[in-house]
Amino acid sequence: MSLLALRDVKIAYDREIVHGVSFTLEPGAVVGIVGESGSGKTLTCRAALGILPEHFRISGGSIELDGHDVASLTPKQWTALRGSTISAVFQDPASYLNPSLTIGSQVAEVVRVKLGLGRRAARLRAVELLASVRLPAAVYKQYPHELSGGMLQRSLIAAAIAAQPKVLIADEATTALDVTVQAEILDLLAELRESTGLALVVVSHDLAVVAQFCDEVLVMRDGTVVEQGPVEKILYQPEHEYTRLLIEEHESYGLERYLVTS
Repeated sequence: MSLLALRDVKIAYDREIVHGVSFTLEPGAVVGIVGESGSGKTLTCRAALGILPEHFRISGGSIELDGHDVASLTPKQWTALRGSTISAVFQDPASYLNPSLTIGSQVAEVVRVKLGLGRRAARLRAVELLASVRLPAAVYKQYPHELSGGMLQRSLIAAAIAAQPKVLIADEATTALDVTVQAEILDLLAELRESTGLALVVVSHDLAVVAQFCDEVLVMRDGTVVEQGPVEKILYQPEHEYTRLLIEEHESYGLERYLVTS
């Protein structure tokens, strides 16, 4: 059974904005979604997380999460699933961390709420989680403003995997990072996938990230999936003009390196 299945999902505000997205995600698989800003990538992911912005709604199709039709979920059921079955990491980690609380206390709070552990056990688990994302124990007592962008993103990943979700959505999670740190975060996600069977949805405008990391890719433009299939086929033999344009634009940023070696 698929962990996540979107079937012809449409999203509307006062008009339809996303025009039918479909994909399935199996344990350990990685699906990439690429396209320029405003193409509907993030809205699609927010629909899968049950956190569409106010006044936006799923106007057609269906989403199934670990066997649950999300349309039938109550807010309480969504709260239970979010974090423990599906979780997410977004582009700007500082926006999702409380500046007045230490990193460790924020990760420990997720552990307490989601796993029901006591304070001491939650603290110990938080230290383990920080270590699992290659952060030193000292980070536990540090505040967000004391950490680099890469360390903040690792902290957010630690919180996101605290309740051992089956699906992690990484929405432009490496966009604001320099190339070296970006590679480290991608390596970390690959390790988590390998060690836990975590399935990933990787949203990016960077085709090099998709070429390096994903099994399947959806190319979105103006709310429509213009091309979809195995990464090798889409990147080596693109059929849609927009996909070809994206590849041409990215070749100067090192995409060829991944096409040759992947």
